[in-house]
Amino acid sequence: MMSRILVLLPALLSLCIGTVAQGHGGGGKTPGSTASVPRASTPGIPSLDSTPRTTFLRGKVAVDDGTPITDSAIIQSNCSGRTHTEGYTDSKGTFSFDMGSQQTQNSGMDQASDSSSAMRLSGSNQPSRDLRQCELQAVLPGFTSQVIELGNFATDFSDADVGTIMLHRTSQVEGFTISATTAAAPSNARKAYEKGRELEKKEKWDAAIEKFQKAVSDYPKYAVAWFELGKVQLQTNNVPSAQQSFHRALAADSGYISPYQLLAQIAFHQQQWQEVLDTTREALRLNPINFPEYWLFNAAANFNLQRFEDAEKSAVRGLQVDSAHRVPKLEQLEAMILARKHDYLGAAEHLRNYLRLSPNAADGSLAEKQLQEFEKLSSKANVDR
Repeated sequence: MMSRILVLLPALLSLCIGTVAQGHGGGGKTPGSTASVPRASTPGIPSLDSTPRTTFLRGKVAVDDGTPITDSAIIQSNCSGRTHTEGYTDSKGTFSFDMGSQQTQNSGMDQASDSSSAMRLSGSNQPSRDLRQCELQAVLPGFTSQVIELGNFATDFSDADVGTIMLHRTSQVEGFTISATTAAAPSNARKAYEKGRELEKKEKWDAAIEKFQKAVSDYPKYAVAWFELGKVQLQTNNVPSAQQSFHRALAADSGYISPYQLLAQIAFHQQQWQEVLDTTREALRLNPINFPEYWLFNAAANFNLQRFEDAEKSAVRGLQVDSAHRVPKLEQLEAMILARKHDYLGAAEHLRNYLRLSPNAADGSLAEKQLQEFEKLSSKANVDR
């Protein structure tokens, strides 16, 4: 039976978890702010959605202690209890989007690429939402967000500046996807870094590497520049240099959590399980609540090291953290762990969850066969009782 259970393990070796908490895909990043009561419509003023039109909103996201935003924050609206991802901040922390023509469901939304100007996103032509029933907030791991009530901008104007959305560090975490060292970067290092980002987006890898190397040469504690250098080195398949750059980023700022994910991914694909365990253990110590993918890596490493109790603890914790279900592989791994304990009923439940959350998974047919096997074994166990 164990050979049939472990046949699912290779599927975990082809994990494609989104790049760093840069990690975008916002689902698992839960803002800590409290929603306020939506404003009621004002008598004598027609509802905005009675006349479909474009409502273009722009603004900025900032950290209350002045730390520069070096990672893209997700901009979310909440209209009458429905949350939608509207866009992302650019490299300067600014954003802009079309509220009126934005998609009414957060499906298939990809992160827009960084640019020197604010992000402008458009979706299917939907009627404008009533701003009196909407709020706006930013989402970034390790922070809670100020909530902006959009009723204050429900005017006849089609272009409104909502001002600055302020982020506040949470007391539960020590690791963040922005680096405190960025603020001290001299202008020449900043210019080299920004140029490197532009070249990186154009996939001009060698030129980007040159600019990032200049940035870290001018300012050795430039953690985000070391991180971007490592990312580009990975694009050129220079894994040892990338690993060195990620470690230099952590040496510059031990609270900068982004390098841990790529270090864990590299070790995972090389099947260096103890290194995966050590890397994710430190990342989870810094931030145990915003990155369910770290819990998956940690659980899989423990599983492969035959530390099954620890593997189960990590998988369960990951499932608790992943309230938005953006890492379905946690369900699959928990199914394997339970099957090993002969809890086929529980294993079948988690495997069904995996198939429901990943209907187009590459290993879907294999998981379906495994599910049938678990269901048979569960039925047999009930009969034997």
